[in-house]
Amino acid sequence: MKRISPTKFQLKVWKYLKTIPKGKVETYKQVAIGIKSPKSARAVANACAKNPYAPKIPCHRVIKSNGALGGYSGKGGIKEKLRLLRSEKVVI
Repeated sequence: MKRISPTKFQLKVWKYLKTIPKGKVETYKQVAIGIKSPKSARAVANACAKNPYAPKIPCHRVIKSNGALGGYSGKGGIKEKLRLLRSEKVVI
């Protein structure tokens, strides 16, 4: 299977995700603002979904603006996202 190279946008999102401290969460919109692309919350969510390095690159720390968990690309899916956040003492 051929591995597709990440886009510059994906790399920018993944780099930003590494700055979110353990035990904290941000919304997709906050991440979009953080990377100076405030109208790209949906693209941020798509970049998180393509993250092959979860949980090392902590996309599990990004949630929807309404407080819902959103998705999780890592092994174990949304249940694992919830477990990771709880292990970091995030109140969900």
